[in-house]
Amino acid sequence: MKANSKYTALILGAVLLASCDSVDYPDRFVQTSGVPTVDFIRYADKDVVITQASMEELVCIVGDNLTSVHELYFNDQAAVLNTSYMTDKTLLVSVPRTMPSVQTNKIYMITKDGQEVTYDFTVLPPVPKVSGMSLEWAQPGESVSIYGSYLFDPVEVEFPGADPVKAVAGDGSAVTVVIPEGAQPGKVKVTTASGTAQSVFQYKDTRGMLFDFDGLTGLDNHGWNGHNSQDDDGTGISGRFFQFGDGETALDGSWEESHFSFVYWPGSWNTPENYQDGAMGTRLLDLADFSDWQNMALKFEIFVPSSNPWSNTPMQICMAGVDVVSFGGEGTDIYGHAVAGANNIYMSGDGVPSAPRAFYKPWEATGSFDTGDKWVTVTIPFTEFNLGWDGKVASYQLTAESFASIWIFICNGGVESDDASCVPIIKIDNISAVPYK
Repeated sequence: MKANSKYTALILGAVLLASCDSVDYPDRFVQTSGVPTVDFIRYADKDVVITQASMEELVCIVGDNLTSVHELYFNDQAAVLNTSYMTDKTLLVSVPRTMPSVQTNKIYMITKDGQEVTYDFTVLPPVPKVSGMSLEWAQPGESVSIYGSYLFDPVEVEFPGADPVKAVAGDGSAVTVVIPEGAQPGKVKVTTASGTAQSVFQYKDTRGMLFDFDGLTGLDNHGWNGHNSQDDDGTGISGRFFQFGDGETALDGSWEESHFSFVYWPGSWNTPENYQDGAMGTRLLDLADFSDWQNMALKFEIFVPSSNPWSNTPMQICMAGVDVVSFGGEGTDIYGHAVAGANNIYMSGDGVPSAPRAFYKPWEATGSFDTGDKWVTVTIPFTEFNLGWDGKVASYQLTAESFASIWIFICNGGVESDDASCVPIIKIDNISAVPYK
């Protein structure tokens, strides 16, 4: 008689299960009673005793009755226990990847019946990272914040030309430090117990300086409006600065070039146009190397007094090449339009696509913005220069040749804004183009 294959398979499976249950596997994990003891902890891949390890690092706990461990915590973070790597004498475990809320520098081993055993052990965060500084042009003796990640105590900050100084850490995203006497321009180093990070930005960076409003790069407006560069009134960060607003004129988003615009168009009134006719004719791309602009940012320091906060209207920052801006003579713009002399078509569109720009709106999150009567550094990557006059994605993109001119205009364009106006004073200085990553 032919056997029924379905029932044969079921019978064989039952026999195999019964056989497995009756076999004695000496290496099978069995939770034990009692409490564990720890002799020491070592690296998982070498016989070196350690008292600390980095997050996600695999370590080996050596002791006795470690199969009694039911739960294990590094500080207040639970570790994943794999019983395949647990024996009576050793326990392999990865340090949790999440930073503890409270760092006690202890391991907690809990048995199934709730008994707890502790062991001293320090979890190190990853090597720190540095991303920015609240004011890159601060003076020695001033307190600044340095931003980044994994910035935990103990932490030291080193400025070029000065000895390292202790900093005060917070939640790991920033430290506060007083700039030491003797600090020189250059990159900043931050050291924690996990290692040292060096900034991409430079303290008092003069690379790629476009406008400091003092010396050779103190170029005032080179458009058709008057200038608003100011002598140091006691609030300056490094001499003269440029000021938007006079403390009396309201900012309501309309086209108001007299008080809320800074324009620099290169060139001369010669025909053909001459871009080397003195400092006033210089293209910005002759002052800074924009060949790697995708990894660069526009930087400037800003001061908005608490007495005159900024609460509406974006700052439009537009950079354009000489194919767009014609300051003297005649030519054709990128759209094929004949132009004679300076024009603002590339800024406003006026029936044609407008040039790409960034929108800086620091008041947007809270409804009002001031810098607390101090200067702060602003960093805007050039990859964010991708909007048109109306705030929508620009019709064309930047190239390395697009960085001949700059127009900073606090004006709505096609972006809706609240009807309420404000009377801000907005001071800027040290406009530069530098690597930021």
